[in-house]
Amino acid sequence: MFRRGFDNEQYLKLQSQKIKERISYFGEKLYLEFGGKLFDDFHAARVMPGFEPDSKIRMLSELKDDAEVVIVINSEDIEKNKVRGDLGITYDLDVLRLIDAFVGYGLTVGSVVMTRYRSTPVSDAFKLKLEKLGITVYKHYEINGYPHNIPLIASDEGFGKNEYVVTTRPVVIVTAPGPGSGKMATCLSQIYHENKRGIKAGYAKFETFPVWNLPLSHPVNIAYEAATADLADVNMLDPFHLEAYGATAVNYNRDVEVFPVLSAILKEILGDCPYKSPTDMGVNMAGFCIYDDEAVSAAAKQEIIRRYYTALCGVRKGNGNEPEVEKIELLLRKLGTDAVKDRAPVAQALAKSEETGAPAVAIELNDGRVVTGKTSPLLGASAAALLNALKAEAGIDKDIDIISPEILAPIQRLKTENLGNHNPRLHTDEVLIALAVSAKDNVHSRRAMSALPALRHAEAHSTVILSQVDVTTFRKLGVNLSCEPKYQTKKLYHN
Repeated sequence: MFRRGFDNEQYLKLQSQKIKERISYFGEKLYLEFGGKLFDDFHAARVMPGFEPDSKIRMLSELKDDAEVVIVINSEDIEKNKVRGDLGITYDLDVLRLIDAFVGYGLTVGSVVMTRYRSTPVSDAFKLKLEKLGITVYKHYEINGYPHNIPLIASDEGFGKNEYVVTTRPVVIVTAPGPGSGKMATCLSQIYHENKRGIKAGYAKFETFPVWNLPLSHPVNIAYEAATADLADVNMLDPFHLEAYGATAVNYNRDVEVFPVLSAILKEILGDCPYKSPTDMGVNMAGFCIYDDEAVSAAAKQEIIRRYYTALCGVRKGNGNEPEVEKIELLLRKLGTDAVKDRAPVAQALAKSEETGAPAVAIELNDGRVVTGKTSPLLGASAAALLNALKAEAGIDKDIDIISPEILAPIQRLKTENLGNHNPRLHTDEVLIALAVSAKDNVHSRRAMSALPALRHAEAHSTVILSQVDVTTFRKLGVNLSCEPKYQTKKLYHN
C-alpha cells in the first residue's frame, strides 16, 4: 500500500543550497559527479515515496548557464549490451536518450567519454556513430592496479594516458547511464590533466545512495545493495569519517577504496585535500528529508523483493547469474523479509493461477485492495488484471463490460488473420486502445479511463514472465511489477 514518506520540496531546497556551497568553495573549476539517474530516478522514487524522479535535473537546470555535461559509458557495457532494467534499453542507446534529454532542459552536452576503452568492432562502431552525430568522443583506458597503485595512477602512465576532455564552463556535470561506468575515475583524470595545465580544479559527488546518515542496515541502504548486486557493491561504514570525526557514516566500497587516490591528487593540486573522508565528498541531503521512516522502510523492502524476482527472471532468461540471486536472498534474510508473504500480490496471483490452471496477475491498489486477472480466450492475465484494477478504482461493478465486444472482436481478427499472430488474446496496450475507443460512447469506459492515474505506485505480480509490451505498459503506468521466473509455454524462443 502506497504511503509518502519523503519531502521532495525540502529536498530540492537543501540540495540546491549544498551544491551551490560546494561550487563557491572551489571557484575556478568543479567536476560534479552525478550518480544514479538524473531524469528518471525511479529507484529513488520507489524506495523513498514522495521523491520525484526528475528532482535532480530540475536542480541542474538552474545551473545551465555555468554548466556543461559530460556523459561517461564503460566500453565493457557496450560490448555486453548491458540493459537499463527500468527502461529496457541498452546503455549505449541510453547515452543518446540522455543527450536529447539534457538538451531538452537547455543544458549543454560537451562530450562523451568511453572508459576502459579497448578497440573492438562494437566499441569503435559506437564511437563512430556518435561522431557522425556531431558528438565529441574521448577515450579513457584501464589502469593496472587501479585504485590502489597511487604512484602509477597519478602519473603520465596512468591518468596521463587518458585523452584530456576539453570543457569550457566552470561546472562540469559528469554522469552516466548506470553504476560502474567510471564517473569518478573520469573526474580524477580530468583533475590530473587540469593540474598539468595550471588550472585549479575541484571535485564533489552527488550520489543519492547509500544514504550516509541512515543506518548501515536501514532498508533504504540495503535496497541500494540489491540494486547493485550485479556489481558486487557493498555498503560499509566509512572508516576515514570515523577516524576524522569519531562519527559513523555509511558509504560503499568503491568510494572508500578510491578515496586515497582522490586525496593524493587533490593534495597535489591544492596543496591539501579539502576532504577528510569519502562522505565529505558528497552533497547528498536525502536523509534529512525523510519524515515517515516506516513508510520509506516498507517501500524499500518491496524494492528488494522486486529486485529478487528480477534477478531470478534474469537467470531464467539466461542473462543473469546465481551469485546476484544469492546476494539478494541474503539481504532479504538480513531484514527478515519473505518474498511471498511480504508482497501482497504474490500470494493472490499464485492462488488465482492454482485455481484456474493458467497464468494469473494480481495488482495491489494504493488503498491496499488486491484485484486479480486470469487468462481467458479473450484477454491475457495482465490485461484482465489491468481492466479489473481500473474498475475497482472507478467504482464500476466487476461484472460490467467496459469494452464493447464489437470493438474487441475485430482486434482479435486483425491479430490472427492479418498480422499472423497465433495468440488472439489482447495485451495490456491493446486493451487500453480498445478502452479509449469505447470511451467515446460508453460512460463506464470513460470512468475507467479517468482512473488510469490512480494506478501509479500500485504493485503487481505475474505468475509468468510477461512479454516486453506488457512490462513496458505497466512501467509507463507507474505500476511496480514483479514476475515468477517461468514462461507461459515450453517454447525455446520467447519474445
